[in-house]
Amino acid sequence: MPAPDAPERPRAGVGETWKGVATAPFDRDLELAVIEGNAIHKLVFPCRRILGGWMKAGTAERILVQPTHWRAWGK
Repeated sequence: MPAPDAPERPRAGVGETWKGVATAPFDRDLELAVIEGNAIHKLVFPCRRILGGWMKAGTAERILVQPTHWRAWGK
């Protein structure tokens, strides 16, 4: 079962809070959501979009994820 505030699976109209990953900016900390099996998970650390992928914002470590949604990191 997904977390209470996890995004719904992608469809024609993505909710206002979560946005489709194709629109993710490169210049700020983001919260990412990924689909694994039948569940949607939020990553627990801020990420940044980089050319060709993603990195942890705090360490600049490249991470191998395929997110489906993003929103501004607000924690």
